[in-house]
Amino acid sequence: MERHIAMDMVRVTEAAALAAGRWTGRGDKNSADQAATAAIRKQFHSMPIDGTVVIGEGEMDEAPMLYIGEQVGDRRGPKVDIAVDPLEGTETVASGLNNAISVIAAAPAGQLLHAPDMYMAKLAAGPKLAGRLSLDDPIETTLSKASAILNKPVSDITVSILDRERHQDIIAELRTMGARIKLLSHGDVMGAIEAAMESEVDLYVGSGGAPEGVLAAAALRCLGGEMQGRLLPAGPPDFERCLRMGIPDPHKLLTMDDLVGTKEVLFVATGVTSGSFLNGVRYLQEDKAETYSVVMHSANKTISYLRTIHELPVQEALVQGAAM
Repeated sequence: MERHIAMDMVRVTEAAALAAGRWTGRGDKNSADQAATAAIRKQFHSMPIDGTVVIGEGEMDEAPMLYIGEQVGDRRGPKVDIAVDPLEGTETVASGLNNAISVIAAAPAGQLLHAPDMYMAKLAAGPKLAGRLSLDDPIETTLSKASAILNKPVSDITVSILDRERHQDIIAELRTMGARIKLLSHGDVMGAIEAAMESEVDLYVGSGGAPEGVLAAAALRCLGGEMQGRLLPAGPPDFERCLRMGIPDPHKLLTMDDLVGTKEVLFVATGVTSGSFLNGVRYLQEDKAETYSVVMHSANKTISYLRTIHELPVQEALVQGAAM
């Protein structure tokens, strides 16, 4: 995939962020998500790729736009798999909270896992721990291994996990061992990525959305980190869905190679609301707005940050001015 495709991807996530940003703090997560999805789909049409959505808003009968299997791009470029979340953090935007993003990952066709919309058990770590831990281990073993590898006591290790009822046992075990815990209200993708960034987080554990697991794995591939996962089908219908999507063993431990393949992958995200990773959208004047984005490329392990000033179309600026 050529470098200019990455810049085209940034334009797509920027458009989604600008559309969703208008709904920040308005208590309407569905409108925020719809605005981001419509904007991102419109921008996709002009991209010079022959793309297929493998991670999207759902299956064709559940999602009218950006459904799994939808073809995107002008069909004249390279064949690529697309994983997309137009708005990761719909409730975050609705409540005016931090760390909402618009995110896309792209890889050569056949490289991204076609993950069904269900829960996935996850373990994410940075470069120092990559390849040295196992999702199959009890959390106590994982902490002990991480402590030895990082050469610091368990009491200095910070573990990130979604604040959910299903995680109460894991949280209790982490506290019993004396680890520090960062509880996340939302942000499954960002929570996993943070384990490989320059942050206080050493590990990300727990279960979250399987599609978000693939998106996070794409970023971790670029950062030299690692994601392991295991699908958690809730019953026979979920099991059948896995089979239809080409996953013969839904209970298999999924490694990085299973999630994002071994070839190059691009990861692009634009902040919608501000967080520790990216600043959110700022509307500077009636006809201008500012966005912050990141572009990661696994082939050369580069991470580029972009600050962009957008001149809004007249009609869009008028809508924004009325909203303000």
